Amino acid sequence: MKIIKHISIILLLLTTSITLAQVKFEAKVSKQKLGINERLRIDFEMNKDGDNFNPPNFSNFTVVGGPNQSVSNSWINGVRTYKKTYSYFLAPKKRGNFTIKQATITIDGETYKTLPLNIQVTAAVDKPKDPNDANFIASENIHLVAEVSKTTPYLNEAITVVYKLYVSPTIAVDNWNEIDSPRYNDFWSQNINTQGQKVQNGTYNGKDYRFLILRKAVLYPQKTGKLNIEPLTLDISLRVPSNRRDIFGSLLMTRVNKTVSAGNKTIHVKPLPEAGKPVDFAGAVGDFKLDVIASKRVLDASESFQVKVAVEGNGNLKLFKLPKISLPSSLEVYEPEHKEQVKTNLSGMRGSISDSYTVVPQYKGKYPIPSISFSYFDLKTETYKRLSSDEIIIDVLNGPTNNTTSGTSDGNPISNVKQRVVLNNDQFAFIKTKTDFVSTKSTYFFKTNLFWSLLLSPFLLIPLAIIVRRKKASRDADVYGNRIRKADKLAKKYLSNAKKSLGKKEAFYIALEKALHNYLKARLHIETNDLSKDKINSLLKEKQVDDRVIKDFIAIVKNCELARYTPIDIVTMQEDYDKAAKTISLIDKQAR
Repeated sequence: MKIIKHISIILLLLTTSITLAQVKFEAKVSKQKLGINERLRIDFEMNKDGDNFNPPNFSNFTVVGGPNQSVSNSWINGVRTYKKTYSYFLAPKKRGNFTIKQATITIDGETYKTLPLNIQVTAAVDKPKDPNDANFIASENIHLVAEVSKTTPYLNEAITVVYKLYVSPTIAVDNWNEIDSPRYNDFWSQNINTQGQKVQNGTYNGKDYRFLILRKAVLYPQKTGKLNIEPLTLDISLRVPSNRRDIFGSLLMTRVNKTVSAGNKTIHVKPLPEAGKPVDFAGAVGDFKLDVIASKRVLDASESFQVKVAVEGNGNLKLFKLPKISLPSSLEVYEPEHKEQVKTNLSGMRGSISDSYTVVPQYKGKYPIPSISFSYFDLKTETYKRLSSDEIIIDVLNGPTNNTTSGTSDGNPISNVKQRVVLNNDQFAFIKTKTDFVSTKSTYFFKTNLFWSLLLSPFLLIPLAIIVRRKKASRDADVYGNRIRKADKLAKKYLSNAKKSLGKKEAFYIALEKALHNYLKARLHIETNDLSKDKINSLLKEKQVDDRVIKDFIAIVKNCELARYTPIDIVTMQEDYDKAAKTISLIDKQAR
């Protein structure tokens, strides 16, 4: 009987060891049938750690979360149980029957694969509203709203869109990132500066909220018909109250990440009416006034003057061209200089635009600058209006007579027919290109303030040079201080990329982990594939680094591995960055 009993124990131990030696790698889903408005969780579980995990291509789903990584170890009756899980959260793109293909991983040199999973996606289903679910609480208490000033504007009429984030007083926002910015296709657009905006109190759907204005934009539609304003989308880290309380009776807060969108906005742009539209209408819409000004009205031939055509008011000032002036052929006209003095705020563009022409008369006489007309569409009366300038007469007193043009009895030209202007070689004779001016007062350098400053400055710099040299010698002799400064500089060098990514969770922890690995590779002269935690521990101990510093370094490496898959706010990222900089500095000072 004893022999049989011993054989049974041996067989049991062998069976247990064989069972423990079996590697399991499988995929599990939260449900195999779901509505298109629901989310699917898929877990890839293994009972032994491996390398080169490759998830399947979720081609018919959008990954809205993950991969989240979790590891558990347990001992039951002296038997160790290990489980590692990669979790993804998926949103279906359309209805239908889909297959989630195999995931692969390498364990002890062998490649393992999961079995394919069939998923059925149906039409949208009614979701149960769980008042204790953190995501449901967040969705009910935070809203991103786009407020459009007018949904039926005319072509080239200004409208504004203001994005407001409404947050219930019961929840707290830690941080947000803009993950999708609106592209205002078919609009001329300009963003209005919203820096320095303060949180305000208001109401949304009849409830009290706090709100912050995130963005303002002025839009001028450039097409008629149905136009779409794309949404602004944010990823927000926030804390919502849970149904648990601390020992003092206060509600405990739960961290959650929420994606909110302002939604698409549609406006219907009306065309400008055809009835009464002037022939010379150039697209100006708003309220304007016209000015035509000549800098001189009496001058001599070959002198120049400026004619300024300006439109001032409120409207689409940057989106139309000014009318051209028409001058007699005996006036030489240069290309105009265009100027814009326009400010854009929530009421649209306001200011003035102008074309300034330089004009040079060649002959004496009286020259008319004809009246200029400018047409625009007035939004207040919804009618077209025409503005006209007064005729300006330019009187050229002295200069050659133009015999090629017919004139009045006093010899004044009256023809407005354009002719080629014949230039002579002396047209700029009145401009002197060489001068021989001589100062009326002689100056000498000797005994001037500059003379004495240059003379005495070398003597004044000698004490300063001595002080600098002593400071440098003292600094060079401070071996311990130099070592501290060198270590701090080295920490900043390796962590520079991580510091640039502060606020962007995944990019920050990837850069931080890479910085730690690169530092050890350079400091301990080891390859990246040798950076196991046990190896790091033994090598740092050989370098006589304190156990506490080693423990802190390994803890930061673990944080980098896990933090990328869990919600982290910017305060925690800053703490991990400061801890990493301090630890690198301590290792560099202690390592022998």
